[in-house]
Parts: sequence; structure tokens; C-alpha cells
Amino acid sequence: MSAQDPSLITDNEEAAAPYLQRSLLEPRALFSTLLSGAAWLTAIIASIPLFSVLYGLVIRGGHRLGLEVFTELPPAGFEEGGGFGNAIIGTLVTVGIGALISIPFGILGAVFLAELDSDGRVAYVARFCAKTLTGLPSILAGVFAYAVVVLATGTYSAPAAGVALALLMLPTIVLTAEESMRMVPAPMKNAAYGMGCTRSQVIWKIVLPTALPGVLTGVMLAVARAAGETAPLLFTALFSNYWFVENGKAELMTPIASLSVLIYNFSGMPYDNQIELAWTASLVLVLLVLLFNILARVLGRKKI
Repeated sequence: MSAQDPSLITDNEEAAAPYLQRSLLEPRALFSTLLSGAAWLTAIIASIPLFSVLYGLVIRGGHRLGLEVFTELPPAGFEEGGGFGNAIIGTLVTVGIGALISIPFGILGAVFLAELDSDGRVAYVARFCAKTLTGLPSILAGVFAYAVVVLATGTYSAPAAGVALALLMLPTIVLTAEESMRMVPAPMKNAAYGMGCTRSQVIWKIVLPTALPGVLTGVMLAVARAAGETAPLLFTALFSNYWFVENGKAELMTPIASLSVLIYNFSGMPYDNQIELAWTASLVLVLLVLLFNILARVLGRKKI
């Protein structure tokens, strides 16, 4: 039926219309408004530290942002200028190695927990261990990688740092991916089974594609956490003032630079140039972590 002509509205309808309007003085509406205002106020208060940190970093380190800091090596002692291009690449390399280790094992573990043996004793123990690892101090992950990789290879290296970061990333990926797979509607899986699909086909063709936004959210959050870690890298990657690529060949089995360790080293130096670079590196690292968190939010907005 098309929109009703206003001239055809009866007196009874006109009398009933005011009751359909929302009154702000009505108790439930007033209570809802107060709760909404309280939620907005809490969100604003919670965001004050974030914006204050960003403001401080922009003021203290924003003026050094330029091509120089992304392409040059860290300065030494009384030198002026310089940059931390090797630290940016080193951070991407170590986090990338950690992601290559943790993402496959994390997704496979989530498939086991969500689809293969969700109520079994092994799944219970694995889920308990994953939840315990979420609270593992990062320095202990560095000590573990030091004992397993550094002592075994006899050198600090990017793979050792990747193992430490993978240990920190793994529980986030496992738990987030498992929850996303559990949210896949059962009728979708039952329909696939009814069409003759095997369990592996249902997992790879139905469950994983449907749960992909949630899985990617967990991956991005894990990567964001790993990018800002310092303690594990002190035990595994150490630091280097040089590029890890020489003569076109990547030397991964050597100490490698990272943004977090550079900030740690330069912030305690008595030289203004190094302190300014530490502020600029902090700004770059925060923006990098913020980018990963925004990507996680964007990817997670897609509903299953």
C-alpha cells in the first residue's frame, strides 16, 4: 500500500499518534540516555592516554620524520643526523618470521579445537595452555628462544627473535581463530555434509572461508603485539648498527636491529641527536602498531 494521504487520517489516528512519539522524560528513555552518555564519557576518558601519547610523540619526534630517518643507519656517539632504516626493516623481518611460524600452527590448532576434538581431553589441555600463554611475560619467551635457538646456533639472529615472537603470537591466533570457527552457523556445515562433503572439505571450503575475517583479526592483533616487544629481542636478536643485507645477500644468522631495541638503547644516551631519534622511532612504532590494530578492526567488521 502506498503512503497514506494526510487528508485521509482519521481523528482516532491523530489521537493515537502522540503516543508513538518518544518522550525523553519517560523512565526507560531517560535511563537509556544516561547510560549512553556514561558510555560516551567513559570512551572519551579511556582515549585520553592514547591521544596524549600520540600528541607527545608528534611534538617530540615528528619534526625528524623524513626520508633520512628511513634510509640511513643509526648514528654513533657525537655524530649528527642519521636514521633507523635498518631497524624498521629488522622489525618487519623478525615479526614476519614470527608470523610465518605462528600463523600456520595457530590456525591448525584452532581447527583441531573447534572442529576435530572440541570436547576431548587433549583439546581441554591445549586450550588451557593457550590461555595460560596469553599471560606469559614476554621476557620469558626471550629466555626460552635464547636457550633453544641462540645457544644451539651460537649467535644472536633474526630466526631466534622470530621464535620468541611466535611464542607470544600463537595463543592470540589460536583462541581468536577457534572462536571465529565456532561462530560459523551449524546449518551451513550440516548442508555441506548432506551434500556428501567430507569433514576436511567442510573445514577448508566452509568453515575457514566463513571464519576468515575473525581469523585475520586475531592475526593482526598478534602481529601488533609482537611489533612492540622489546625484552624478547634483547635475548635473541640483540642489535646491530648495520644493514643485515650485504652484497645482495641477507645475513639472517647475525644480530639484527629493531625499532623497540633502538628506542631502548637511544633513550638512555646523553646525546640530543640520539634522544630525538628515539622519540621519532617511538612515533613510527606507535603508528605501525596503530595501523595493525585498525586493520584488525576493519577486517573484523565483516559479519559471519
